[in-house]
Amino acid sequence: QVQLVESGGGLVQAGGSLRLSCAASRSIFSIYAMGWYRQAPGKQRELVATISDSGITHYADSVKGRFTVSRDNAKNTVNLQMNSLKPEDTAVYYCNAYRANIDYWGQGTQVTVSS
Repeated sequence: QVQLVESGGGLVQAGGSLRLSCAASRSIFSIYAMGWYRQAPGKQRELVATISDSGITHYADSVKGRFTVSRDNAKNTVNLQMNSLKPEDTAVYYCNAYRANIDYWGQGTQVTVSS
């Protein structure tokens, strides 16, 4: 029902920045919440940031002040601006959409932060 495609991942030095984008196959006006999760090697997938249809945001404590999640309803995208990246931010980042009690996931994009 909702297809999600992430982009923007890559290799960056510590202290650098990346901007991830998630393109949705349908209007995100009808999607209750969208957000980003990440999974590092050997770790469970964890919430990074979410944004509701009303613009309310939530961030994991580990990224507060460094990451910013935003919606662009006209372009059907959700973005994650990541600044002051740390090696511990290295993970596969997944886009998520929650609609009609169903979770949808993208394929993920790799973010690697070198020391």
